[in-house]
Amino acid sequence: MSKQAEFAVILKMNAMFADLGADELQRLSTLCHTQHLANGEVLFQKGDPGDALFGVRRGQVRIETGASDGSRLTLNFMGPGDLFGEVAVLDGQSRTADATAGETSELFVLRREDFLAFLEREPKVAIKIIALLCQRIRWQSERMEESMLQPLPVRLARRLCALAADFGSEVHISQEQLGVFVGAARESVNRQLQAWRKEAILDLQRGRILLRNMTKLTAIARNE
Repeated sequence: MSKQAEFAVILKMNAMFADLGADELQRLSTLCHTQHLANGEVLFQKGDPGDALFGVRRGQVRIETGASDGSRLTLNFMGPGDLFGEVAVLDGQSRTADATAGETSELFVLRREDFLAFLEREPKVAIKIIALLCQRIRWQSERMEESMLQPLPVRLARRLCALAADFGSEVHISQEQLGVFVGAARESVNRQLQAWRKEAILDLQRGRILLRNMTKLTAIARNE
């Protein structure tokens, strides 16, 4: 399968482009090129120009933001098949967060000027984008509510389930990164993970978590 065909598949999987026909997807995919990132390499930083839409072909990209005290907050993980960078590429304003490769990665890149020209020809895609952005706002509201109201086991289980949906039962993430992601100290995260390890819900390896009992983890995530 050519890279353009792979990008067309990724676009089709995304809600923004799901209603496009094969010809439309093919025309859009031909506008993209690829970019390689080394592990830890910064793709863009908060404040950089929003000049492209990205899709992950292989690897992982962390979307992060920083605080004045030097701490980091991981907003999301992007894996194969995920698109990101929609907000800045649409309004032309600066990036609202940082993007860093969590491992060696290859990305599809669609430049803003090419994308906007396509939208002018395909207004139904613009309508889908409005719906997608509303969905993102709802997602952010849910995360804020979750961090304020839900106990750590529920927050942690939900994040692990979400990561498993993208990356499978072997999640490559450190406990420190996971703590930042759920808004908790690494020590608290470690205590909970160790408790789940004793219950055979998961196993812990260096830099990764092996999820053994998704049924139980999903029940915890649902606060059942």
